[in-house]
Amino acid sequence: MTTLREKVDARAASERLDELGKLRSLSALNEKVVLLRLLERLDEAFTIANEAVRQARFSGDRELALGARIRRAQVQQYQGKYPAALQELGLCVEEAQTHEWGALEAIATLARGKVQFEMTDYEAALVDFKAAVFLMEKQGASLDQLESSLVAVAVTESLMSA
Repeated sequence: MTTLREKVDARAASERLDELGKLRSLSALNEKVVLLRLLERLDEAFTIANEAVRQARFSGDRELALGARIRRAQVQQYQGKYPAALQELGLCVEEAQTHEWGALEAIATLARGKVQFEMTDYEAALVDFKAAVFLMEKQGASLDQLESSLVAVAVTESLMSA
């Protein structure tokens, strides 16, 4: 099966998780969510993602809250909860557009495309991947930053033409 999921150095991710230990700052919680998701410790990741969303909301910073919601939806994707992840990411894309938060819009759009890709809705995924590339370019992203979106476009196009 073709996947767009990140490859991870499990040892390094586990070591970093140990370093973060009991830290409860929003940045530590957000990093833990990503590491736990990549290590496929999805129940823990979802619990901490919910905590990060709550903490971000209490901070009053809507951009931070939106980022935490995107990370939580990515955990839902890994859990196979595609409808919930799609719905949340759709709301995240809309909120980012409303507030003109281009970087977050690009991240949410790319994440939504990955959910659609895993659901084998390649046409919708391709639309989102191309939109993410456009949004990232508009933000002045480097080629390194664009790479995962460009790979997603190429992989999806090749699957559609097969």
